[in-house]
Amino acid sequence: MQIQFNSDSSVMGTENVAERIEAQVREKLARFEDRLTRLEIHVRDENGAKGGADDKACMIEARIRGDKPIGVTEHAADVDTAARKAAGTLAQRLERVLGKENRHKHDPRPDKVL
Repeated sequence: MQIQFNSDSSVMGTENVAERIEAQVREKLARFEDRLTRLEIHVRDENGAKGGADDKACMIEARIRGDKPIGVTEHAADVDTAARKAAGTLAQRLERVLGKENRHKHDPRPDKVL
């Protein structure tokens, strides 16, 4: 599973921030790793230097092998908390989508014989 990390200029886009957030997200989504091809993580400060409560946002998009992508966005006072919340929400959605798929798995439809 590839992870692509993006940040805007107002968020400290250093390697340390990227590595820390990647590690949080990987840990939270580890059980889905074999079903995902790529994760895109975007962090931003929505109002720049003005400050404010819950102005940091983290959007995570998960590309599911053979299915449509799923995306979530969460807000918090700092990017680490926003990323942790987004990873938790994404894990719930993936469980709902992939868990349902596993519960309702049927044998493949037999080919019609003419």
